[in-house]
Amino acid sequence: MRRLNLPAALLAALALAATAACAPNPIVARDPIPAPGPQDAFACRSRPLPLNAFRTNCEPVAPEPVLRSKG
Repeated sequence: MRRLNLPAALLAALALAATAACAPNPIVARDPIPAPGPQDAFACRSRPLPLNAFRTNCEPVAPEPVLRSKG
């Protein structure tokens, strides 16, 4: 019985792969909110609440200058 099911399973997998390879509209995942840039800086504070919850307050702050030296 296993010998009969193995070829059938292989044919089904091959047919499924062939139809999935030529999908008319491929799905591309994109993040709707862009990541913050290097000029954006925030100071955040979190407080624990009951039932494993947290309350977080984030405020924008001026970024610190980056010192670069040749060495």
